Order: sequence, then C-alpha cells, then structure tokens
Amino acid sequence: MTLKVSCPTCQKEVIWQPESQFRPFCCKRCQLIDIGEWADEGHKISQPLQGDIQLTEEMLDALEGEFLQSNKFFVEPE
Repeated sequence: MTLKVSCPTCQKEVIWQPESQFRPFCCKRCQLIDIGEWADEGHKISQPLQGDIQLTEEMLDALEGEFLQSNKFFVEPE
C-alpha cells in the first residue's frame, strides 16, 4: 500500500517514498516557504501556560538526572 500525503504548503498530493526527497512537501519551493513561515514565527508550537512553579534544588537535580540519562552523550566516560 502506498502512503499519500498532502503537501503542507500547497496541498498537492505527495507519495511518501524515499525518492520523494522533499516529503512531506511536494518540492523545494514549498519546503522553503514553510521554513520561512517558521522563521517569521508564522507557525508556532503552542503549549498551555503553566502557573508559576517554584523549583526546588531537589526538583532541578531530578530533572538534570533525567536529562542526562536520556542524553548519554553529555555524560563523561568513566
């Protein structure tokens, strides 16, 4: 089964395959238009505003430990 998607810029149908080098876009032009929208902050990934949360040292240490575990390239070799 061939997966077909719509180009996010012009809505032209794009076949999702390795030969479609600009996927999900139909062409370089549409890809550049989209990148320009992100650069001009026309596109945004929004997240609900969270209330003011006071971070304690323990919370920061836990977040740092979690980050280091999932990003092992930051950990110095033993």
